[in-house]
Amino acid sequence: MNKYIFPVYRILVPKPLRTIILKKSLRKKIIAHYSSLPEDDVNDEHREIMKYLESNEVRIFPYPFHDDYSPEKIEVLYDPENKMRYVMQDDKRLYFKRRWGAKRIRQAYSDLSREQDIKSPHRYLTDSFTINNDDVLADIGAAEGNFSLSVIDIVKKIYLFEYDREWDEALRATFAPWSDKVEIVNKYVSDFNDDSHITLDGFYEQKKDLTFLKIDVDGAESIVLNSCNTIFNSGTPFRVALCTYHKNNDEEDFTSLLKKHQFSVTPSEGYMINYYDKKLKSPYLRRGLIRAVR
Repeated sequence: MNKYIFPVYRILVPKPLRTIILKKSLRKKIIAHYSSLPEDDVNDEHREIMKYLESNEVRIFPYPFHDDYSPEKIEVLYDPENKMRYVMQDDKRLYFKRRWGAKRIRQAYSDLSREQDIKSPHRYLTDSFTINNDDVLADIGAAEGNFSLSVIDIVKKIYLFEYDREWDEALRATFAPWSDKVEIVNKYVSDFNDDSHITLDGFYEQKKDLTFLKIDVDGAESIVLNSCNTIFNSGTPFRVALCTYHKNNDEEDFTSLLKKHQFSVTPSEGYMINYYDKKLKSPYLRRGLIRAVR
């Protein structure tokens, strides 16, 4: 779309309608792209998604399990003591931002649950890539902390990296029962240090007990990796769950980087369609994350 017309389009066309138009256009582009490829260049995973798109709209997770998670089925509870809302996850309270209403929380938790479905390309763990009793987890981009809460009874310790002060309040409520094994770091993990940023190398110099990195920071993953030189050059055993769906070349670039540091790297199964990314281009389908072990 012409750069001069687009601002007017955004003003005149409501966002929900723009999203519908975007999805329809993208669906046609994806089907046309894979239909034009030589048969040997299209694998079974591609074919599965093409079959799905024949009768469904474009979704972040273009698979039938998407429909297994309905916001209406999620019960949002209220804690009168701290005046915050929460949902129950594995019989534990997961709190959300104080200003969020029940409708927004239901939608958010539905999305979070879908992300960690056993068939999801965004699922951090598998039967063979998992968390152990002696692990110390750095949850980088913790947000509401659903992943850390799912492993809190297993891990030795967790460092939650989250700068958003609203999430900080929710995290403190969620992890209050485990304050002895959870530390919240109110800083962005970046490639420099100041009052609101910290390098992972700098943190590692203080806390050399890290064994597992979960990195999901909305497209800033490369910046986090730039702060890991000491960790990667140390040669010590590590496991890394690293999101790769935010940008076009992340999977290739991150895999190459980690392999240079003697990690064994495996992509998650399946693909995501990150239609929120305005720079999304062919081949359109992206791996949700890679899992690295050294």
